[in-house]
Amino acid sequence: MERVELTVGLELSRIVYGMWRLGDDPDTSPKRVQAKMEACLEQGITSFDQADIYGGYTAEALLGAALRAAPHLRAQIEIVTKCDIVAPVGKYADRRVKYYDTSPAHIAASIDSSLSNMAIERIDLLLLHRPDPLMDHFETGRALDEAVASGKVRAVGVSNFRPHDWRLLQSAMDTRLATNQIEISLLRHDPMTNGDLAFLQELDVAPMAWSPLAGGALLSSGHNAMNAALREVAERDGVGPMAVALAWLLTHPACILPVVGTNTLDRIRRISDAFAVDMDRQTWFTLYTAALGHEVP
Repeated sequence: MERVELTVGLELSRIVYGMWRLGDDPDTSPKRVQAKMEACLEQGITSFDQADIYGGYTAEALLGAALRAAPHLRAQIEIVTKCDIVAPVGKYADRRVKYYDTSPAHIAASIDSSLSNMAIERIDLLLLHRPDPLMDHFETGRALDEAVASGKVRAVGVSNFRPHDWRLLQSAMDTRLATNQIEISLLRHDPMTNGDLAFLQELDVAPMAWSPLAGGALLSSGHNAMNAALREVAERDGVGPMAVALAWLLTHPACILPVVGTNTLDRIRRISDAFAVDMDRQTWFTLYTAALGHEVP
């Protein structure tokens, strides 16, 4: 599988496996998690996306249990995780309200907690999960620079940031932000026209796309025109609709890295079918037209 260099010393696989639903599987045993990881590795998917908040602050530990049981896997993978969301669940059950915390103390504590939970010595890519209205960009930028300098984090980036959020934080940092993980799918295609992707392309930064299947809604019966368009291309190329939806993102010149999450081993094994889709320009616009609900102007 194609690999993408996000920054010097860090490459990710073009498709990333998302672990936000890891705790939703009835079987969360290390053996089961290992099976999912090995199904990814067989296709060249080496990058795994986490966040401290996933699973009510439990998903990182599920990955850690798998790595403790199969430590040889660590050298074969890249681990992405995120911090700054504090929700009144799990270890933060005593908090009165959900909020964001980009303070240096919280970032440092989150890094140490993630390292311990996942049984690793270094996070390959740490992202700030959400823009924080109370972010002091000088303090937050310094904290991220120090995280890289300490060796606890290989690279840093952001998630759900708009261009103005990115510019503000980057202005206070020595380390180059490596990526922005934003929501992009056929049902959430506005980043292609609102300047979000254009901004990253100008910087030569490859974006990550969370929820590339719109949380499963893209494949549901509620979007008949979209379903029909996906099925037509899927049948033509002998793949499933999921592969077509991913291929649509992979075709964009911004070099989007879709983050795909599913707990079903059979679906995991078919993720790389996306590269078998013949996504020419007319096919791309056929799907885009279905997503818009009308032809382009």
